[in-house]
Amino acid sequence: MLLHTAADAATTASVNSLWLLVAAALVLLMTPGVAFFYGGMVRAKSVISMMMMSFGAMALVGVLWVLYGYGLAFGTPSIPHVLGTPDWGLSSLLGKDGMTPDMGGLAFAGFQATFAIITVALISGAIADRAKFGAWMVFAGLWVTIVYFPVAFWVFNLQQGWIVANLHVNDFAGGTAVHINAGAAGLALALVLGKRVGFQKGMSKPHNVPLTLLGAALLWFGWFGFNAGSEAAVDGVAALAWINTLAAPAAATIGWLVVEKIKDGKPTSIGAASGAVAGLVAITPACNILTPFWAIILGLIAGAVCAIAVDLKFKLGFDDSLDVVGIHLIGGLIGTLYIGFFGMTHIDGDATKGFSSLLYGGSLQQLGAQAVGAFSVLIYSFVLAYAIGWAIQKTMGFRVKNEDELAGVDTTVHGEEGYALETV
Repeated sequence: MLLHTAADAATTASVNSLWLLVAAALVLLMTPGVAFFYGGMVRAKSVISMMMMSFGAMALVGVLWVLYGYGLAFGTPSIPHVLGTPDWGLSSLLGKDGMTPDMGGLAFAGFQATFAIITVALISGAIADRAKFGAWMVFAGLWVTIVYFPVAFWVFNLQQGWIVANLHVNDFAGGTAVHINAGAAGLALALVLGKRVGFQKGMSKPHNVPLTLLGAALLWFGWFGFNAGSEAAVDGVAALAWINTLAAPAAATIGWLVVEKIKDGKPTSIGAASGAVAGLVAITPACNILTPFWAIILGLIAGAVCAIAVDLKFKLGFDDSLDVVGIHLIGGLIGTLYIGFFGMTHIDGDATKGFSSLLYGGSLQQLGAQAVGAFSVLIYSFVLAYAIGWAIQKTMGFRVKNEDELAGVDTTVHGEEGYALETV
């Protein structure tokens, strides 16, 4: 009987690790999805620059995560509840002899690496058309080290992080650590780099709408690994997260298009793609704790509110080129706070973890915890991103010259053209 139980446990562990590896591959695909999504929305002479910032994030953050990032986010605490200890080259997961790798540990490390990569890539949309690639890479390395790795410890380290273990914030797959984090950093960089030449509403149209739709499709596809994979097990919670990852963005697409029709007279394909992403962002922290009905309501709210929020940059005077603030920061805040109103109490049997929402528990306690966690990450990321961006701008320069921006950053920064058409 004991042998049978041990065999069953080993099989379950293997299945769970396999699911994590598959989910990690899905999430890694999301970063090229971001590249396509952003790339289609910029000018034709900026598409390479835009996509290179995502691929640069994959390269740099992938290396830093393996070198020391995993340890800072999930290693033995060097500062209790705040930061881990570098685990150089994932050595703790390779066994004492270096030849007996920890299957589950390495699968989890790989899965979390893809979260770090896409979080950095998301920021790039706020500074489209005007950033130097070298400066972006310096920023990416510093920001992921100083901001993302500690925040991942706070939010994803279930036993140690102060946001999840002490505040009992429910952030299942990264509403705070990924989307609010990236949105706040994007806002900071948009302020540091300033407005594009001729900044105004309608200044430039997406140069390749099908490219953006392809990016949105890849993002939605990969997001099933992003959310359902965060359970790190093949069980009912993973299935619930999967269903909610279908329902919320579908509803958000409708919500965005309705607002767009009322506001501008026509529903657009870019609006549909943006609405889907807004719904995906909003459901990310809440996909494990909402019924599918409340996931649909969340999607409708997120799609409608984000469709309105993207125009705030024109009223407030900051140039967030591709609406990182309007979609990721606002969408992340909506999804994170929504849990305090409609999160189910019975989804987790541990009463010490809170989940006492207004609807199911008659309490505002969980809403307060969600708000503290969300705004703590927002402020931390914004302040440090602004400081890093400002230092880079004052030293090596972050923004290209105006004449290079007008000529196109693809040729001036990379020496390439996205569409090199020969003339006869």
